[in-house]
Amino acid sequence: MNVAALLLRLRLGAMRLGPAACIALALLLAGALLLAWSLKAGRQASAPLPPAPPQLAQAAPPPTANENLALFYATLGEKRHAEQQVKQLFDIAAKTGLALDQGEYKFSTDKAGRLATYQVTLPVKGAYHNIWQFSLQALSAIPFAALDDIAFRRETVSEPVVEARVRFTLYLKEQP
Repeated sequence: MNVAALLLRLRLGAMRLGPAACIALALLLAGALLLAWSLKAGRQASAPLPPAPPQLAQAAPPPTANENLALFYATLGEKRHAEQQVKQLFDIAAKTGLALDQGEYKFSTDKAGRLATYQVTLPVKGAYHNIWQFSLQALSAIPFAALDDIAFRRETVSEPVVEARVRFTLYLKEQP
């Protein structure tokens, strides 16, 4: 049965009953819905409350500036192992199915901050999803790396292979 036929039957039935009976039926239906809703709300209100969470010990005080600085330096990579991190980037690219060409590499030193940065710019080719997967896996595997820039280029819209330039910066301890 289609919707139009059902609506026609309802209209004909309403015309046979008359306006007073239709109003009475509408009020009866509204009352039944209100009753059902109030019973449901009453059951939910009488449900037992979940137990209160256990009281935790007093929270530890926030770290001091010196503790934060020590944690920062402890997280940095070591300058002498920078080439191993680049090899790790190449390994991750291979695992994600990307073609990785020779990249550009640049060391710089921040004497005041007592740290070195190693900027790695890699041209990659592959599927768009694989390039993002590579970037996220690299950041996960190298906690002292930052994704500074990523630029995509595609010859045509229908081209499945995307060319991208991905630039990471590795933050390294100047001295071991």
